[in-house]
Amino acid sequence: MVLLALLSRVLLYRLHASRVLELGPLFVAFGPATLAGVCACLTLLVTRPPAPTRIQLMRLILIAIGIIYGFPIFTAIAMTSLPSAHSGIVLGILPLATAMFGVLRFNEKPSYHFWIASIFGSLLVLTYSFIDGEGALQPDDIWLVLAIFFGALGYSEGGKLAEQMGEITVISWALTLTLPLNAMIAFYYFSPPYTETSLSTWVAFGYVGVFSMFIALFFLYRGIALGGVARVGQVQVLQPFLTLLGAYFLLDEPLTWLNSGFAVTVLTCRCPRWDKKTQRQHA
Repeated sequence: MVLLALLSRVLLYRLHASRVLELGPLFVAFGPATLAGVCACLTLLVTRPPAPTRIQLMRLILIAIGIIYGFPIFTAIAMTSLPSAHSGIVLGILPLATAMFGVLRFNEKPSYHFWIASIFGSLLVLTYSFIDGEGALQPDDIWLVLAIFFGALGYSEGGKLAEQMGEITVISWALTLTLPLNAMIAFYYFSPPYTETSLSTWVAFGYVGVFSMFIALFFLYRGIALGGVARVGQVQVLQPFLTLLGAYFLLDEPLTWLNSGFAVTVLTCRCPRWDKKTQRQHA
């Protein structure tokens, strides 16, 4: 189930990259969130779950800050100037960031093998970014670093809250609570020329809103609730590899020895180290 969510989220990066220049980064960030919010409202009307408690409400706000605002906005901004293949590989640090949230926020205890593999893989990602930037980190990589932080926050917090509320209820409440603000910002950044945009662009827009920002998170949060933040978060190590394939087939970006080699190396060094002995202490 987590692999299904990951594939959908990888397509989110691809569609961001292919459409952000046509619709603008902020409309691409807030427009799909508005569509996802409408779907979430309808879901809550049908399922009628209990209202969140005060503590749950605070955690839902953290989730919204992470995956509804921080991650999509900063990813969209980065896609305006960085190649999608580069962005996908740099976002390979996300599993380590997610694991750190699991340790610091939820007292999970991965083994030292887990940390060695995760840190080594992340160092490979930084090395790739340095080489791809012709001897220096690219200035716009800062947007990807911010996206990684907020993505890890939203994924870890949402997955753990799903243990209490259920994965569908968690993302539905987070999107519903932010719908008014998202709709206003999307309307503000909507431009009349957008109505002349190609049909494929609007199909991509709808896919991101319904699947990547809503349905995919059902599977991701369910997986984290069952397996733990650190352990399940490592499935995201497949992201760089899937990202390169998506960039090649959907955007006609070239597969080079550099990006292919680093993606495969990161995948190889970390997949065998998925930690089956992660211990979790529930607060």
